Amino acid sequence: MTTSSSEQGVSLGMPQLPAPDYPDDVRARLERDARDIIARYPDSRSALLPMLHLVQSEEGHVTRTGMQFCADMLNLTTAEVTAVATFYTMYRRRPSGDYQVGVCTNTLCAVMGGDAIFEALQEHLGVGNGGTTDDGKVTLEHIECNAACDFAPVVMVNWEFFDNQTVQSAKRLVDDLRAGEQVTPTRGAPLCTFKETARILAGFPDERDGAVEATGSAGPASLVGLKLAKGETAPARVVHPRDGGPHEEPQDRAMPEPSPTEHTSSHDAPQDTSASDPAHPAGPAAEEGE
Repeated sequence: MTTSSSEQGVSLGMPQLPAPDYPDDVRARLERDARDIIARYPDSRSALLPMLHLVQSEEGHVTRTGMQFCADMLNLTTAEVTAVATFYTMYRRRPSGDYQVGVCTNTLCAVMGGDAIFEALQEHLGVGNGGTTDDGKVTLEHIECNAACDFAPVVMVNWEFFDNQTVQSAKRLVDDLRAGEQVTPTRGAPLCTFKETARILAGFPDERDGAVEATGSAGPASLVGLKLAKGETAPARVVHPRDGGPHEEPQDRAMPEPSPTEHTSSHDAPQDTSASDPAHPAGPAAEEGE
């Protein structure tokens, strides 16, 4: 007696049925938005990236229906659309949570605690990489460098920064997200859901009161290089010699006033680095401005 290929779980390579279309009212609304996006570009196919964000804002991930819609509007094949949607990691291919929590595990964030944070959150939430909690609130993933190494370890929620995290602060962050509590990013606009974020990335204005004004500028740590390039001198940093020998103490300096654009996160945490950890073999280093 033999078993069929389907019973053995072997795919025969049969083509999928055409993707179902959006309901008429949804398609009409998306077509209006799509025409606005396409009008921004001299070549319509250049609109594909924001168009994928648009369809992602509808269902929370890029579905076969969404890719067919993009192909129809841009006169592309579904293969061309699929090639782009599967290349960029910002496009989700399956249902995911209201909040995409990404833990940077690139080199600097990893050694500063990113690996420990990611491992702890997997256990705390009961999900693996790319997994979503049962309540549909949080999807956890490890992500590549966020170009925020001076604030390592960094966690991002829907692409907004939560700097200088620890295991404890990251756990509190995801717990607050699941509980519906208001959380404040370290830098950037106020947090919104993933669908709302996708619509903003499609190029539509963030119409929330005060959201644009709250974006602010780069954090102080990111601006040190710019100040040096302008010829501004940086205060001395003193590291105690490892042998405990004599060393020069820093001169007393007035603490600088905080930048008006600087605001801290409701989930900021102390930085356990060589500059602030008295137990570090190199000894504590004087902070900038001291």
